[in-house]
Amino acid sequence: MAAVQVAGSLPGGPPREAPPEQGNGFSCLSARLRALRPDDSSSARTEIHLLFDQLISENYSEGGGVAPEDVSTLLVQACRLVPLNQNHLVSKVSQLIHHLLNRLQVIVDEQNLDFLLAYTISALQQCSSWTHVEILQALAALVYCNGSKCQKYLPDLLGKSGVLMKFSNSTQPDPEVRRAAVHCMANLCLSVPGQPYLEESYQNICFQAFLTTLQSPKSSDMDDITFCMKSMFHGLPGLNIEMPTVLYPTPLPQYDGRPPVKPPQSESSASRPTLNKKKKSKVKPKKTQQGEEEEEEESSGEREAAPVTGPGRVNLREGNTRRPHSPGVQSLPLDGSGAAGKDRVSSPFSSFGWKRVSSSESDYSDAEGGMQSKMRSYQAKVRQGALACFLSTIKSIEKKVLYGYWSAFVPDTPELGSPQSVSLMTLTLKDPSPKTRACALQVLSAILEGSKQFLSVAEDTSDHRRAFTPFSVMIASSIRELHRCLLLALVAESSSQTLTQIIKCLANLVSNSPYNRLKLSLLTKVWNQIKPYLRHKDVNVRVSSLTLLGAIVSTHAPLPEVQLLLQQPCSSGLSNSNSATPHLSPPDWWKKGTSGPFLEEASVSSPKGSSEPCWLIRLCISIVVLPKEDSCSGSDAASAAGSTYEPSPMRLEALQVLAHLARGYFSMARLYLMELGEVICRCMGEADPSIQLHGAKLLEEVGTGLIQQYRRDSNIAPDQRVPVTLVVMFWTMMLNGPLPRALQNSEHPTLQASACDALSSILPEAFSNLPSDRQILCITLLLGLNDSKNRLVKAATSRALGVYVLFPCLRQDVIFVADTANAILMSLQDKSLNVRAKAAWSLGNLTDTLIVNMETPDPSFQEEFSGLLLLKMLRSAIEASKDKDKVKSNAVRALGNLLHFLQPSHIQKPRFAEIIEESIQALISTVLIEAAMKVRWNACYALGNVFKNPALPLGTAPWTSQAYNALTSVVTSCKNFKVRIRSATALSIPGKREHYGSVDQYAEIWNALVTALQKSEDTTDFLEFKYCASLRTQICQALIHLLSLASASDLPSLKDTLELNGDMIQSYILQFLKSGAAGDDTGAPHSPQERDQMVRTALEHISSVQALAGDTAKRAIMDFLEEILTIYFDSGSQVALLGLTNR
Repeated sequence: MAAVQVAGSLPGGPPREAPPEQGNGFSCLSARLRALRPDDSSSARTEIHLLFDQLISENYSEGGGVAPEDVSTLLVQACRLVPLNQNHLVSKVSQLIHHLLNRLQVIVDEQNLDFLLAYTISALQQCSSWTHVEILQALAALVYCNGSKCQKYLPDLLGKSGVLMKFSNSTQPDPEVRRAAVHCMANLCLSVPGQPYLEESYQNICFQAFLTTLQSPKSSDMDDITFCMKSMFHGLPGLNIEMPTVLYPTPLPQYDGRPPVKPPQSESSASRPTLNKKKKSKVKPKKTQQGEEEEEEESSGEREAAPVTGPGRVNLREGNTRRPHSPGVQSLPLDGSGAAGKDRVSSPFSSFGWKRVSSSESDYSDAEGGMQSKMRSYQAKVRQGALACFLSTIKSIEKKVLYGYWSAFVPDTPELGSPQSVSLMTLTLKDPSPKTRACALQVLSAILEGSKQFLSVAEDTSDHRRAFTPFSVMIASSIRELHRCLLLALVAESSSQTLTQIIKCLANLVSNSPYNRLKLSLLTKVWNQIKPYLRHKDVNVRVSSLTLLGAIVSTHAPLPEVQLLLQQPCSSGLSNSNSATPHLSPPDWWKKGTSGPFLEEASVSSPKGSSEPCWLIRLCISIVVLPKEDSCSGSDAASAAGSTYEPSPMRLEALQVLAHLARGYFSMARLYLMELGEVICRCMGEADPSIQLHGAKLLEEVGTGLIQQYRRDSNIAPDQRVPVTLVVMFWTMMLNGPLPRALQNSEHPTLQASACDALSSILPEAFSNLPSDRQILCITLLLGLNDSKNRLVKAATSRALGVYVLFPCLRQDVIFVADTANAILMSLQDKSLNVRAKAAWSLGNLTDTLIVNMETPDPSFQEEFSGLLLLKMLRSAIEASKDKDKVKSNAVRALGNLLHFLQPSHIQKPRFAEIIEESIQALISTVLIEAAMKVRWNACYALGNVFKNPALPLGTAPWTSQAYNALTSVVTSCKNFKVRIRSATALSIPGKREHYGSVDQYAEIWNALVTALQKSEDTTDFLEFKYCASLRTQICQALIHLLSLASASDLPSLKDTLELNGDMIQSYILQFLKSGAAGDDTGAPHSPQERDQMVRTALEHISSVQALAGDTAKRAIMDFLEEILTIYFDSGSQVALLGLTNR
């Protein structure tokens, strides 16, 4: 483990070295120290002094390793030898503790920690003030990541009179002591992942101390403030900060307790000439200037970020902080990666303006120049620490609170030519430190992440000339300004690491912006400016550029603007290279001749009249399959030695872009169908599992695109679809290639699962035309993989079987359906919820197949299907209906289908009677429980399916009234209108009067539907209002259906209801006749002829009913219906007459 490097280390000291190793010196010196006994003589003190000096000066970078317990034991022995009245020895033993724990990277164990903490606290209380800095350094090293183990001593450290509270107080005259005390607090707040944090009450104490230090007037020692800012960042992960109940976007001074401090006039006036002197150099710093700056920083001995010398270790030398990753907090790459360490501050930074100025002035002496360089470094670290704290805050607060402060950090108007308004884009464009710019970009990315819903209100498609600016226009203006500023930053940036962050931030912005509501050209500008960076010398820049292109082609796809961009000539936009990307190759660098099969298949796969080929698909294919070029491989740290291809991240990103194109712009991807097939085969045949996995994902997207072209609701003309013969060729290539091997690769279950998903995306029409051996191969592989012990594979297999069972060429195969049913039932017993959910979905599909087969003229399938298997399916579905909602929703769907499928021969058997009763009770209870609305909707749908089976004793069975009561309860009171619609539909399904049961049961159903019609607009959820018309349509249809089945004994109750609510019912039925709202697939007839025919049928039925003598109900109901038809036809005649008059 690494140790803390606390304050007090010499500024010019060497950087931390690799984990030290022990030579014979440490063991010898340790043995000598252990042999000593406490002695107050001068000779004994001299010997201890010498031993401590030797231990401190020992070279720990050579020899064998040092056990942490040996270090702790040695330190305990050293403290026992030093009485607290010997100030010089106490100072020396404190230096020894600090030095050994840092150099040997040891965290002290709990037992020895108790003794050492008691010793150091006593030393702080008893020893002279000149020893306090060294003792506090030792204390900081001891408590590092040990805050939760210091419970016994926390009152002495952080209590009201605790030593750390005393030494960190603003009244402390010695800044070094104050700084060391703050270091101790920071180390107490640190925690190794998996271990408990410091108690919250003490965290609050530390946090308030940090805030007090931050709010104190700026001293000459900038490092103090720098480290305190970092310490705030350490404390935040485990800290609950008390905030106001409601947060409003308000100026920060409202919550800032500091009195306003005016900067010294002399410093301000002295800084102004410097700002104006080199104003022109704020965008493009000279290379020589940057080099001079690097040398200057190196010579000062200050590093912007200390190297990590061990896992989870922090270096707190001179305010530098590297913290271990804490749960829920993402660290900022303050020191970058790869070549990031080479980026230095490119120009001086003045605290009185956000301007880049030249460092070429020689107004200072060497010493003054060194101080200026150090000051700039400290100022950059303060900004980086503030941004790190800001990032942590963003990740820990709710988005709705964060977006209240949107305008405080994100510009909505161009800053040039307007009063200076500081925002995150100000830092990105003008901060002299590339690391600070990268931090600002990370914060902006965190704000943009997940902002799609917030930004979706933006709209600027029309000019708004009003007295006020609508919120939607303001957000649209922010989006435009973000695009403009990030593209400016892209051109001006010279640091590869910051350039990568700019492009990632752009990708985040593109992914969340509503381009379908914005004016055109935003994406075109991004598109044209990012294309040259595809040939940047740094592989991370190239990868992020592809990520950005992937975001463009996946946002709101398909967009007409992107469609045109994809059809551009491949050289478009590449000739406008800039100085920021000097390593570009000629613009036609990806126009390479591919291998023979590619060219042959390209000509085969391109339909007649195809549009211009898509250059981006060609580019991605080239990146994946062609050897890399030497011109851009120099800095490819990720590429394997001797690899002939582009680095793996580049190839993976290219495959993802191809998948996005296949999903959103399949009309272009289809032109490269066979070529994409070759790419997929090559990728899945490679040794790298990640390349294989992305190849399988691409195959799934291509297969899904082919299926969507052949869907019934597809708007693609038949001659624009990929011919089935070509799809068969494509899948034959896949099945003859590495796909079967990937399906059987048990060493990589994720790859197996993706291959299963890909296999399930085969076009049904193409599957039926595959050679029989390939069909058998697919089925055999899937049924075999269903026995996999891996849950990912089993879930994917269950889903694939649920797809295959719907194929027309397979669904009438009794053996295949039975095998699939047994496999699905086995998966329904799995311990994994995901597996059970997929299996339940497949069981629902399988029972849909049973219904389809039942409706065919050939009864052989019903006769051959096993009754025992039906019993097993019913039992499994009943059990699954008691599972979680994900499983339950499809389990009840399957129950409804199975009860609909049961034949009279099954129902007559005694063993089915009990299971039928249990099944219906399961459906009734699911309708009534407070489950997810999807579950209840499916349960109502299932009961409707039950009512369709004429062989079931509906109307006479005891469960009839329970089923109807459940549905009437839902239709009148359920909060979700779609569930109400489905229950009304189920109530209108029975085709005979006897199916509705007794007269009282019939009257209850009628009255419930009338009540539901009255309440059809009663909802507190605004989103439900759009379903009101559909609900009324379905209820009216159910009421008319009931009238068309009424018996003579039902008429009195109908008459009573009409007397009370006749006008309301009449008005809604007239609306139904006139409009017939379409929606929610309720099954209501929508043509005018069908609607009025329903009322005519009901009228004819009522007129044919033999009413009892003296009963006036029949006449009243007939009058009611006749009046409806009269009003309806009169209004129609008036409309027709009005039309003739107008003509």
